[in-house]
Amino acid sequence: MKARPFLASLLALLLLLLGLAGLAWWQVWQRSPLQLQHRALVLPRAARFVSRDAPIALHLLSDGREPVGYARAVAPSRQRRQAVDAIERLRDGAFAAAGLDYTNELAGWLAPEISVALFDRPGASQAGSSRTVPEAGGNWLLALRSRDAGGARRFLQRFWQTRSLAGTDLQVSSYRGMGLISGRGALVGQQPVPLATALIDDDLLLIASGRGVLEEALDVSQIDELNQAADPGLQAGLERLGSGAALLVARGAAAVPLGLPAAAPDASPPARLLASLRPEGRSLRLEVLVDHPAAQDVAAVTLAEEPRRQLLNLAPARPASLALLQDPALLRQDPLLRGLVDLAGPRGAAVGPLPSLLLGRADGPLLSVRIDDDWLLATPSGQPAAADLEAPLAAAGLIPAPLETASGSVTVWTRLEAGGGRGTRAAGRDGRDRLLAPVEGWQGNQDGLALWGRSLALLDRQLDSRGARPRQLQLQQLDHPGAPIQWALDAEPARALLASWGPWRRLAGLAGGPIDGSVRGLALAAEPGGDALAIHARLDLGGNR
Repeated sequence: MKARPFLASLLALLLLLLGLAGLAWWQVWQRSPLQLQHRALVLPRAARFVSRDAPIALHLLSDGREPVGYARAVAPSRQRRQAVDAIERLRDGAFAAAGLDYTNELAGWLAPEISVALFDRPGASQAGSSRTVPEAGGNWLLALRSRDAGGARRFLQRFWQTRSLAGTDLQVSSYRGMGLISGRGALVGQQPVPLATALIDDDLLLIASGRGVLEEALDVSQIDELNQAADPGLQAGLERLGSGAALLVARGAAAVPLGLPAAAPDASPPARLLASLRPEGRSLRLEVLVDHPAAQDVAAVTLAEEPRRQLLNLAPARPASLALLQDPALLRQDPLLRGLVDLAGPRGAAVGPLPSLLLGRADGPLLSVRIDDDWLLATPSGQPAAADLEAPLAAAGLIPAPLETASGSVTVWTRLEAGGGRGTRAAGRDGRDRLLAPVEGWQGNQDGLALWGRSLALLDRQLDSRGARPRQLQLQQLDHPGAPIQWALDAEPARALLASWGPWRRLAGLAGGPIDGSVRGLALAAEPGGDALAIHARLDLGGNR
């Protein structure tokens, strides 16, 4: 009987130790940079000072240290220094663009929640505003949160003291009960620019490209119908996006280059674009919602599992690019989707007219593969019917002919050319030019599918080596198997695509050099539905596949 109290005490002690260990682990985990992977997507306090009609607003739910710590934690050991340097250059360059020195001015007090809004106009006067002529040039608003009540205040004192000693004339004023300091400032060696600051509740610092911009931010903070914090549509979008370490809000023309790598010229600017970014291991996950009411027939398109599996089994080994498109002819009727469909298919003057005809006429699922400098397309047999292609191919000067190969009979399309055709010259013994018939495309059948390509060598390679495992893995990790547009790219085509994307070039400019050295692949999926187009992307970084 005496053993029972002892055992009870021992059990209580063990439970206490387990609880303390669990609490310690939880505290360590909460402070771990890996928490960026699981951060809930919320609007920061600064959203109250950002106008709903701002062309671009970016809210970062982290400080300047966490992304660096995350890169250090997940990067391969031999690439750790390179990854950390890239993040630090991007961070420092972004703050330097606003005339701020992160290391010497911000690192000691900056807390998570950094917001920046860009404006394409100086801003019209509003009732009750004291601003007169707004400052010319690009306008922006930067909101920084302090870890403690004294950090932001000490920064303001040193910030304006340094610039005052450099000869800047300061103006101190009051607006809506807030103290404003304005003047001209810059980093050493840079051209001074107009700046204005205001401290909210001792821990939220607003820095703007001029007093007029700052006064407008204080105006919209007082009217829920004007600011982002009280926008019900924005809140609904956040619930749909779920999690993320950063939130981007873009409107009108500013949203077009952000939503798609390429958009059709006749695509009208969307009312709004929302995008969340979160790290996922050594990858970055991007979720985008573009306000875009799609036609009902386009919105209902999905990719069925069986055709998807059948098409993937026909892909050659290790293609540079692999795209699955459900009903590309229908998707191309949508101006926003047309650019993405055309990007995913073969393109360039050397591919010939056959791919564009297939993308414009295929009314079922289509597989588009690029490998080396060649391409391969696959569709269900009869979609499109060969008879539908005869007239346009003939108009392009292509002549069909049967050809027997080791795998069976195929149809090839040739174009009669005199001499050597593409830069060479063939002549007979009598010195006269010969007629040549280079292959411009072929079509064969296998397992109930129609195969289309240009090089007959690729046909043999396709038959000998099946399975695009790396690209299939990318699509599997993207986890949107029903999306009507799915596209996976290897490192080189992914870098080329990103290099043509305006926002990526701007990031490289902030970093002071290329940032694509660690790109190992990219996967995209697009799903039109309801009143929004959802775009899912996963960028693989670092390490080897």
